[in-house]
Amino acid sequence: MKPYKKAMFTGAALLLSLVLVLSGCSGNNANKNANGGATTKPTEAATEGTATDEPAKLPRVAFVYIGPPGDGGWTFEHDKGRLYMEEKLGIKADTVENVPESADAERIITELAQNHDVIFTTSFGYMDYTLNVAKKFPDVKFLHTAGYKTNDNMGTFFGKNYDASYLSGIAAGKVTKKNVIGYVGAFPIPEVIYNINAFALGVQSVNPDAKVSVVWTNTWYDPTTERQAAVSLLDKGADVLLAYQDSPATLQAAAERGAMAGGNDSDMTRFAPEAYLTNPIWNWGPYYTKTVQDIIDGTWKSEQYSGSLADGMVDIAPIGPSVPEDVKTLVTDTKAKLINGELNVFTGPITDASGAVKVEEGKTLTLDDILVMDWFVKGVEGTIPK
Repeated sequence: MKPYKKAMFTGAALLLSLVLVLSGCSGNNANKNANGGATTKPTEAATEGTATDEPAKLPRVAFVYIGPPGDGGWTFEHDKGRLYMEEKLGIKADTVENVPESADAERIITELAQNHDVIFTTSFGYMDYTLNVAKKFPDVKFLHTAGYKTNDNMGTFFGKNYDASYLSGIAAGKVTKKNVIGYVGAFPIPEVIYNINAFALGVQSVNPDAKVSVVWTNTWYDPTTERQAAVSLLDKGADVLLAYQDSPATLQAAAERGAMAGGNDSDMTRFAPEAYLTNPIWNWGPYYTKTVQDIIDGTWKSEQYSGSLADGMVDIAPIGPSVPEDVKTLVTDTKAKLINGELNVFTGPITDASGAVKVEEGKTLTLDDILVMDWFVKGVEGTIPK
């Protein structure tokens, strides 16, 4: 599943975004985003030969973002991946920021498809809109983050970030002194649920007495709301927190109360170094580079790509300086076991919060089972809104 990313934006911001997209997608295909910016024509790759040779044009690439690259999390990492791809391939891509998961997304993607060859749509809620546009523009390649719908000219990509959540859980389970760990959940969708479960299983693997308490915010980037949720968990006695949102609000709230915490998507050490635990992170650059190169080479085919710790799309952020060295070693050793297949996060026996067996001993959940998870493992305290 791909994150069901939602952004906070005003009507004025949306109008500005749409106006600039229309400007950027007409005329000379200038590079624009919702915040304006410099105008740059697409790069052309010069070929060796005589002066009369036609230059080989590189594909015109565009990215659709749910938020601003300055969020410090999800969009920040996608934008780092774009910059990596640009450097490796000599392509200047266009970006559109703060695009809502609504019919306006389809309008913006349609505008981009009229003069781009490759479009990356980087939020789960863009799935149906991307597919609708892909069917209308068969000569354009579309890549959608974490969705499950494809077309001949549309593929999906995401990664097994639950492995990194499990490793984060090991760190949390080892450093808690109260055995009360809080988790600030984003939206009650399978992606967040299976990451909470993986985190809890990591905690339990080293500390069976610890409990993980979940509070939902129904946000992806709302520092005020996320801070309030974090404070409510700290008030319940939690001394370690993890969050699945893009902002560092949970980490900062924990630091103020002498607790430890981690965020999501990106290394957040800089926001509160002494309070930082660790968290799952993404590395999109190599995937973006390979995908565009495959399109250039004419070898690209639609697929549902799932990255991992092994290929580096998924990883864990550097563990914070306050975490003991033996904990860092344990996390590193466990990561190696996950990579070589010696360990699988969702291998039984696993029971749910009610005590019912969900995965029998010796059995392992398939990826398809994981991607539709709608239950909490034993040891997680909280409800899943329906």
